[in-house]
Amino acid sequence: MTPWLLVSGDFTGRGGMDRANLALAAHLAGQPDVELHLVTHQVDTDTFGPDPVRCHHVPRPGGWHVAGAPLLARAGRKCARRLTRRGGRVIVNGGNCLWSDVSWVHYVHAAYEPETHTQSIRRVKDRLVRGRILARERETLRTVRLAICNSRRTQRDLVDRLRVPVSRTRVIYYGIDAERFGYVDRETAAAAREALGWPSDRPNVLFIGALGDRRKGFDTLFETWVTLCREPSWDGHLVVVGTGGELTSWQRRTQEAGLGGRATFLGFRTDIARIIAASDVAVHPARYEAYGLGAHEVLCRGLPVVVTSTAGVAERYPPALVDLLLQDPDSPAELASRLRAWREMQDRIHAEVRTFSDELRRRSWGDMAADIVDAVRGRG
Repeated sequence: MTPWLLVSGDFTGRGGMDRANLALAAHLAGQPDVELHLVTHQVDTDTFGPDPVRCHHVPRPGGWHVAGAPLLARAGRKCARRLTRRGGRVIVNGGNCLWSDVSWVHYVHAAYEPETHTQSIRRVKDRLVRGRILARERETLRTVRLAICNSRRTQRDLVDRLRVPVSRTRVIYYGIDAERFGYVDRETAAAAREALGWPSDRPNVLFIGALGDRRKGFDTLFETWVTLCREPSWDGHLVVVGTGGELTSWQRRTQEAGLGGRATFLGFRTDIARIIAASDVAVHPARYEAYGLGAHEVLCRGLPVVVTSTAGVAERYPPALVDLLLQDPDSPAELASRLRAWREMQDRIHAEVRTFSDELRRRSWGDMAADIVDAVRGRG
């Protein structure tokens, strides 16, 4: 059996890169010729059933990523040295562990500098931490044998910003759990609204994203919402899923703007599939998005997503859905225009999204994992 080592902060089903990491680990655990090792802070072990997985748990002091990151990197290198002596393969996430085999890149820190509105002392600390992250990212990704990219956007950022030769990169898109994120028919939507206690006589506009900084573009959406709610013809209700340091501030500003009855903040939720089913359209005006798994999940349920054109997931949009692509994530006026257009052309857009949704659901997490394994083994 060949040892395979995956080094990642988390292998969980809670979305983003953690969900993708879990899918790859589950696939490898089921291969008869693989001895799987995970160096991680947290893992959903129930996913693997009877399949043997060797988990090397690393502490995350105080729950802080910045405190756990060097411990994860050290443990990853130690395990990698031992397993490569037995012919093992090593896949790290981005620059989280300095190792020159394979890096799976879900996010390029050099591609975006977060905009935060926190206290000045916190901003100084964030800059110092960011400097270390950028240095580690450069050092790791310039030396890897293969960089697996979750989108062409990520691939371009590696080539242009970190000078990684394109010949050492490979684009492999995420998959999906087609059962959990299946197409939403009218009956399913009605049942979801009833379960959540949402009225059925207004369109629900969904935002899913962290509210710790401005990367996801909620500030743009907020200004858009203020504008739209002044219009007598606009009947939408905003539903916000996500948490972070700015959540309380946005809740207060919503009340001050007199929009308490036009927006609901749900915080962190685990029933995302049901919330999507109860919604009518999603908005994702991110300033930087290497891929955008949240938008992908919404699309797989058959709902339109207004997404920034530079997001990785936008590469997969067909020409018929170009009206959903936001060119300027800093423009509330453009976002308002695209939401009005969706409201006016709702039936046509939903029909086009149905076809796109069917296409996205055909690619499973297992398909993604198999493509990664083939690429690492030099077959793809």
